[in-house]
Amino acid sequence: MEQQPGRSTPIVARSRDELADARRRLTGEVSVVMTMGALHHGHATLIRTARAGADHVIVTIFLNPLQFGPKEDLSRYPRTFDDDLEICAAAGVDVVFAPTPDVVYPDGDPAVLVSAGALGSVLEGRSRPGHFDGVLTVVGKLLHLTGGERAFFGQKDAQQLVLIRRMVRDLDFPVEVVAVPTVREPDGLAMSSRNTYLAPSDREVALCLSRALRAGAAVAVDGPSAVRRGARAVVVEEPLALIDYLVLVHPETLQDVPEWFRGEALLAVAGRVGTTRLIDNFPVLVGPGGGALEVFTGSGP
Repeated sequence: MEQQPGRSTPIVARSRDELADARRRLTGEVSVVMTMGALHHGHATLIRTARAGADHVIVTIFLNPLQFGPKEDLSRYPRTFDDDLEICAAAGVDVVFAPTPDVVYPDGDPAVLVSAGALGSVLEGRSRPGHFDGVLTVVGKLLHLTGGERAFFGQKDAQQLVLIRRMVRDLDFPVEVVAVPTVREPDGLAMSSRNTYLAPSDREVALCLSRALRAGAAVAVDGPSAVRRGARAVVVEEPLALIDYLVLVHPETLQDVPEWFRGEALLAVAGRVGTTRLIDNFPVLVGPGGGALEVFTGSGP
C-alpha cells in the first residue's frame, strides 16, 4: 500500500487485499464516498459531511468503464489523482481505494450485472442505455468491498440516488444511503467534473439550466403546471442549450406527477451545451408552502 504524505495521510489501497487490510484497522462506524475522480469542492463537501457523522471515511476513486457507452467520454474524462488525493487529505479521509478495472472486474466484463429495471430506462437511462446497470453493478461491488455502514451520494445525480436507494432496499444491503445537497458555484451552476469541458461562452449558456429550475421552484405553490411552465419559459430563451428533458416527476417512481399532485417532487433537466452534456435538478415541495428543498425529507405522499 502507498503511504501518502499530507495532513491526514490517507492510506491508498490499490488491490482488494490492501483494501481489506486497511479496512480491518478501522474501528467504529465507517462511511463511504464513491467517486470517479476529478474531485472538486462538491466532492469535498460530500466527504466532510460523511466525516462529520462517522469515525472513519473511505473514498473510492474508480473510473468505471461499465457505465460509459461506446460514444461517451471515458477517454477524455479528467484524471487528476494527485489533486484528488490532496482533497481527500484535507477532508480527513482515512483510506482511498483506487483500483484499476482488472481489480474491480478480475474476470473482465462481468457475466452478471445488477439491472436497473424500468427505473433505469427513463430520463438519463433513455439517453444512455445500460448506464445505470453499470452504475449499480459497481456500487454494489464497492459497497461489499468497503463494508461501510453509511454511503453518501450527491443529490445532483438524482436518478442515480433513487436507483441506489432502491437497490439497497430491494436487495437488503446492510447500509444506509445518505443524500447530500448539490453544491453550486456562486452563479448557480451545479458543480460537476464535466464543467471543465465548458468553454467560457458555453458556461454562460449552461447557467440557463439552474435558472430554469429556480424559476420552476419559485412557483411550486401553484402546482405542477406552474412549475413546468416557469422552468420551460427560461430554457426556451436560450437556443444554444439543446434540452434533452425538463420534467417534474415523483421522487421514487420518476413518473410525471399529475396536476392534482401535492408533495415532494423532482424537477430535473438535462441538456447539451457545446459538446458537453449536463444534468441538474431541484427537489421541490409542490403545493402549500411550496418551493425548493435541499434534499427530500420523506414527508410527501
